[in-house]
Amino acid sequence: MKAFVFPGQGSQYCGMGKDIFENFPAARTMMERANTLLGYSITDIMFSGSEEELRQTKFTQPAIFLHSIAVATLLGWKDISMTAGHSLGEYTALCFAGSISFDDALRIVAKRGELMQNAGKENPGTMAAIIGMPDNALESLIAEAGSEGIIQSANFNSPGQVVLSGEIAAVKKAVKIAPSKGARMAKELVVSGAFHSPLMKPVEKELSAAFEQIEIKTAEIPVCMNAIARPVTSAAEIRKNLILQLTSSVLWSQSIEAMVQSGISEFVEIGPQKVLQGLIKRIDKTVTIRGFDSAADILPFI
Repeated sequence: MKAFVFPGQGSQYCGMGKDIFENFPAARTMMERANTLLGYSITDIMFSGSEEELRQTKFTQPAIFLHSIAVATLLGWKDISMTAGHSLGEYTALCFAGSISFDDALRIVAKRGELMQNAGKENPGTMAAIIGMPDNALESLIAEAGSEGIIQSANFNSPGQVVLSGEIAAVKKAVKIAPSKGARMAKELVVSGAFHSPLMKPVEKELSAAFEQIEIKTAEIPVCMNAIARPVTSAAEIRKNLILQLTSSVLWSQSIEAMVQSGISEFVEIGPQKVLQGLIKRIDKTVTIRGFDSAADILPFI
């Protein structure tokens, strides 16, 4: 069985989606509609904006969503049994699964990006990747760094790769002491906030209010959700887990394992770059993995 997986923030690149826009009229229509709905040209930022501009969360999130959903729509594959997305990518997965319409998903993703960027300014925080640390040492690292402030695991990306998120002093302390606890590498990330941590709590209320303005339907195929690492189709559960996702860990490694246990043997990454393909390869070496990013990737299949 096949699953589509959709990337999150960090997969963006300058020029993303331009060749798709130029080669496929259906993608052009979709992207032009996005410009109209957003009230500004997201395609200008994607195709010719600076790296700094594209890295702003309020632009990154709609850009990655738009690129990914355009590719999925162009492929039009009907034999996809399950889907999942990493953080922001969960919204793309839900749109693909028919739970949220394109218009509503784009609006809510843009709102989420804006709220998260603002929360990052109001409650400054940061994130760090910890590579190659033994699982049993992670708890003690978080406990020790926690003496400096709020810190928690934000992403369980693959075995031996965890991202921490929280207040700046706490994350910096974690980076400093991680090697002494067995980490092969510890590196602070360039982000505009402490995503997937309690510092995103102020976003919950406003995002919940935004969800009241859109329709969330039962998903046509199961979506393995970040906060709980299990497949969901119920609209009520989807709504609850999207809010939960803001402040809880992205259980990516656990989600892939759950999907494999459900019978998924082929993962197809849809959207910019190959980040998820690399992670999945480290999670399960037995599955088939491929990706679709550019027009050259798509053309042989349509």
